[in-house]
Amino acid sequence: MHSDTTPPPNVRHLRQVLLWPLRLMPQAGAGGRIARPWQTLESLPDSPWREVVDEYTGDAAGFHERHYNEFVTFLPFVQRFLYGEGRHHAGSGSRHHATGAAMRVYRRRDVAQARVVPRPGDPPLTLDIAHIDLYFFLDVDVVFLCVELCTGDLPLPQAQDLLYRLGRGYPGGWDEHGQAQHCLAEAEWLDPNGQVLARSDAQQRDLFLAHVCEHRAPRIAAHWAYLLHPLVSDHSGSEGPLRFRQIEYYRMPLMAYLAMDQPKALSREDFVRLALVGGVDAVQGDSTDFEHRYCYDRFWVDQGAAPHTRYLCSGHSLVVTGDAASPFFTCAERGVLAQFRHQHFLLFLIAHFQKAALLMFADRLAQALRQLDVLDINSVRRFKREIRAVFESFLRFTHRYWFHEVAEQAQARTLFKMCAQHLQTDALYAEVRERVSEMSGYLETDSLRRQANTVVRLTVVTIFGLVGTISTGFLGMNLLAEADAPLSRRLGFFAVVFVATSALTVYTMAKSKRLSDFLDALSDEQLSPWQKCLALAAVWKR
Repeated sequence: MHSDTTPPPNVRHLRQVLLWPLRLMPQAGAGGRIARPWQTLESLPDSPWREVVDEYTGDAAGFHERHYNEFVTFLPFVQRFLYGEGRHHAGSGSRHHATGAAMRVYRRRDVAQARVVPRPGDPPLTLDIAHIDLYFFLDVDVVFLCVELCTGDLPLPQAQDLLYRLGRGYPGGWDEHGQAQHCLAEAEWLDPNGQVLARSDAQQRDLFLAHVCEHRAPRIAAHWAYLLHPLVSDHSGSEGPLRFRQIEYYRMPLMAYLAMDQPKALSREDFVRLALVGGVDAVQGDSTDFEHRYCYDRFWVDQGAAPHTRYLCSGHSLVVTGDAASPFFTCAERGVLAQFRHQHFLLFLIAHFQKAALLMFADRLAQALRQLDVLDINSVRRFKREIRAVFESFLRFTHRYWFHEVAEQAQARTLFKMCAQHLQTDALYAEVRERVSEMSGYLETDSLRRQANTVVRLTVVTIFGLVGTISTGFLGMNLLAEADAPLSRRLGFFAVVFVATSALTVYTMAKSKRLSDFLDALSDEQLSPWQKCLALAAVWKR
């Protein structure tokens, strides 16, 4: 454990993965149909995003052992969700696509580095960009922005501060000097030639204040808005074919890999800060059960392929620390680094996707209720259509994406359960399912009520029409013997009878509710004849 006089451990390699879940707003495509977001993205001529053709192409040259280890980690139903069930050729000259894969990945390659200043006065720090991806999911209006960055040779406090400040969609506030708090002082995206593509505007407090005042929604910082383009915030004035809304806290969930010198030298407070991503200035509260709740210490021993490896999971974060001198810990093909970038990334993504999807469903239900006007027939119809669509989407989500187990391997299974427990997805699922069931039950009850009213009205019309039908049709009786009359005379009688019958039917329908009450009174043996006459007179009372 290092003290104030002992230099902090050095982080030889830091890798950080940011995941930002966002809700996609539905957009009408050609013919008024709802277009799938990735189809809209592909149709844009100036879009920087291109679909990632994965390694499962049938070509062994591009398929490596790390991909195989990733695949076999997961259970079969998770494999079908992530990779599909096979491939078919979509036509001459076209790419191969996985059949049945419910996840689509798009990547931009124009951003090569990030230059950041954690605090005012700090020297700039350049981070390499490994990936910038968008993850789409079939039948679920959720997209994940994934940014993977890496650097090395940092003191542990600087690495902790970088983890704390980097993944924030907008500043959480400003100090008395106008400096943005809890986020980077400066941030820039650089192209492969080192040219600045976009920079943060977190210090421009008035822009963020004015946006919240006008739209009652936060303003996305400029450098994050640049990465998401052509996706634009639904509350902004920018035009864009794909619009999104924030559905979680503005701090992005993150994964971190730290290969350091002498990981056993880290103090308990260092591990608490790493697990909870609290930064170097964070004041730690009660952490008496920290090891039990947040640590996976199966490999926190002095032996094994990667000794002194510790996993820290708080739901919001998944952090792995280990010895930079261990070849297996730093191996990117089959070691801990490969597992971090493949298996552990996917199980972390699945857990947060489940939570984001459930929050999206809850948001859709709340939005449908806000827009409901019971006095407007069109509003009621839109409400019913939206609730039915949510119910159908939730059913698809349940059978396609909702599972408690993703792997049988002890490490992957335990880490996924830790993520799910901290995110409380089980309780959230039960709550959303109850809300969806209540909405669906309301629609069924309302439908049965309308059907019952229709049956009552038809019954009243039938009863009162039965008198005239039997009277005029008894033994084929004809009140007017006009069978041999001229055609024009017979048509005239037909028109008169038709109009009179239609008027009587419409009038009976208009009075059907009161007539139904009269029929109930007429069938009640406890009422006197006078009371039954009063019930008949009540049909015409206002």
